[in-house]
Amino acid sequence: MPLLETLTTGRKARRISIRGAVQGVGFRPFVFRLARELDLLGGVQNSSEGLVIEVEGEANRIDIFVQRVRQDCPASAEIQTLDSVDCSPKGFSSFEIRPSEEGGAKTVWVVPDLATCALCREEVLDPKQRRYRYPFTNCASCGPRFSLVESLPYDRNHTTMKRFPLCAECRQEYQDPADRRFHAQPIACAACGPHLELWDGNGRSIRSRESALLEAARAIQEGHIVAVKGLGGFQLMVDATNTHAIQKLRARKHRPEKPFAVMFPELTSLTEECEVSLEEKRLFLSATSPIVLVKRKRWALPSILAPENPWLGALLPTTPLHVLLLKALGVPVVATSGNLSEEPICTDEHEALTRLKDVADFFLVHNRGIVQAMDDSVAKVVMGRVQVLRGARGYAPLKIPLEKEGPALLAVGGHLKNTLALMVGHSIVASQHLGDLDSEPALKNFQKTQKLFFDLYQFNPQVVVCDSHPDYLSTHQAEQMNIPVIKVQHHHTHIVSCMAEHRLEGPVLGVSWDGSGHGGDGSLWGGEFLCATRSGYERVGFFRRFRLPGGEQAVHEPRRAALGVLYEIFGREVLAKRELMGPHVFSQTEWRTLVSLLMGRVNSPQTSSVGRLFDAVASIVNLRHKCSFEGQAALALESVAMHQLAEPYPFLLNKGKEGLYEVDWEPLVLNILSDLKDGRPVGVLSRRFHQTLAKIILEVAKHVGEKRVVLSGGCFQNGLLLEQASDCLQGEGYDVYWPSRIPPNDGGLSIGQAAIAAKLMSGLGMTV
Repeated sequence: MPLLETLTTGRKARRISIRGAVQGVGFRPFVFRLARELDLLGGVQNSSEGLVIEVEGEANRIDIFVQRVRQDCPASAEIQTLDSVDCSPKGFSSFEIRPSEEGGAKTVWVVPDLATCALCREEVLDPKQRRYRYPFTNCASCGPRFSLVESLPYDRNHTTMKRFPLCAECRQEYQDPADRRFHAQPIACAACGPHLELWDGNGRSIRSRESALLEAARAIQEGHIVAVKGLGGFQLMVDATNTHAIQKLRARKHRPEKPFAVMFPELTSLTEECEVSLEEKRLFLSATSPIVLVKRKRWALPSILAPENPWLGALLPTTPLHVLLLKALGVPVVATSGNLSEEPICTDEHEALTRLKDVADFFLVHNRGIVQAMDDSVAKVVMGRVQVLRGARGYAPLKIPLEKEGPALLAVGGHLKNTLALMVGHSIVASQHLGDLDSEPALKNFQKTQKLFFDLYQFNPQVVVCDSHPDYLSTHQAEQMNIPVIKVQHHHTHIVSCMAEHRLEGPVLGVSWDGSGHGGDGSLWGGEFLCATRSGYERVGFFRRFRLPGGEQAVHEPRRAALGVLYEIFGREVLAKRELMGPHVFSQTEWRTLVSLLMGRVNSPQTSSVGRLFDAVASIVNLRHKCSFEGQAALALESVAMHQLAEPYPFLLNKGKEGLYEVDWEPLVLNILSDLKDGRPVGVLSRRFHQTLAKIILEVAKHVGEKRVVLSGGCFQNGLLLEQASDCLQGEGYDVYWPSRIPPNDGGLSIGQAAIAAKLMSGLGMTV
């Protein structure tokens, strides 16, 4: 009998192909150990599509193997598809991790960067360990991933770690199946890996390695601003207990009031300052470890960190560098993006030296390259569920699986909170948060990220999808690509992004509320009720329109939205009613000038925006008349709302000639004015306003008759509004869906755009 036949008699064999988030999460070592445990032979290797396993042995053991691969895979892994086919045994004599397959379409999911695990944290703080105080410690369960990947599949020689050859001890760990660094691609130690340097403001190296870290900590303690090169880019750090240092950072960064994120040394110090629920605690300690918005309780830290704001954006150290730096300091630090306002985060130390020269006093840098710029993600917990508000480190790239393979298309997102998305195989893959496209550096970052994604996935789009707004910079970029362009409506896109996350096809009643977006009729929409599927929508309702005197300027001045609302109610009689807002809000000249704009319909576009209605109410109740950052007025209104339920204000729901429902907010505003005159607390007015909006959604849902309701758009970042609307709807038997992994704001537009275009092209039989 031939040797191969002798070796394979009685053996069964199977080839297993796995797609999903299976590279960079310790999947191959897991498979290796499992196969050894079950006495199976064969091998496992990365491929451009995911993971390929060949396994031979007893049939029942192979069945157990496949079952446990599904059930017991690493926590950070995500299996999208697992295909298992019987094949002929090849007579393997062992089980091994093989070199990666390089060919084929690049469809594997790239894993986001993972926060430092508990074991690595303990290791860098333990004097007995060889990586004691080494700031670039990681293992198969944590550390950099997406931020350093240059190409696929995910192997060390395809990352920026390729320039650091492993020393003998690291090589032994990498090859030892019993070690937690077995096949961990970014591993290194002080002998063979990256190291720190501290530069002064002129780029002169003044300290290196351990002394660089300690000197940076001393600089922060002395009130200096230090730019720290972290996992995905630079962060600007100051002592969060030092009011003068915080004021200096605000002045230099041109960020007068927008809240700063605060990094605490450990969970204990965080819970002393803030209320932290069990779910929020899990989020802080998770591998994603985002900035989490939590309620302040002690108010021991300076109020200037988040002026007039009961919430604090808090986070824990996410890398060993942060662990060691915060340990040396012993106090919380401001950890804000290393950029000027409206610009992308800096990733290269020489770039940072140029762009941040007027902001930072010192630069703590390292020589590990960053491929993908990556801000910290921002999230909060609403009704026991995580809601991502900014998807970046820990969440990006975000993968949304589809039922079938889609066309090769690129979605370029919106103008604010921009993200990109590609259709890759059976998934939509969305980029990290890129920010607002308001500056030349932002445009260059947009173009750079697009190229990086194209190179990473060897992607050649045949179609590009964009917002229908003609003035968005992302729309202009799409139009310059010389390939077919699909333009989709802004508010429909918000709804479909949520539908894609929850795998809904429709129809649904989509409630799409935001600041503004280009409407299907050419006006500014923002308070929309849409009967939607993935491929189309019918507008079934909207908020009564009002004019914004001064156009775009009203976005920064809620008082202008308030005047627009009052003019819509009182007409030209509003000229004599300046007392409704108080004499300090507008001068007599300003009041007359803006009313004349409204009367002449000059530079006063109409809007149905609920976001602008929030602004108007915040100004009318004297909370906020001008804003220094987006959503500041709505945030102020939410923050003062009392906790107890309150009676909603009256409103009208009118059905027009075209069959559309129009929400008339005039009774609501008149009653707010009456409550103000009667001296009722602003907290009561705010709560009644939120309750009214929730009641409006319920009443429209009852009239439309659709039992599935999707809530999306920037207004649903408001946790109180989201909670009240959900409670109202669910109490009447409606199924309610809202974005969780996908931001409800414009950060989710690219995913919605891709999902709409894929459905449209599929319906036309197009498979480009």
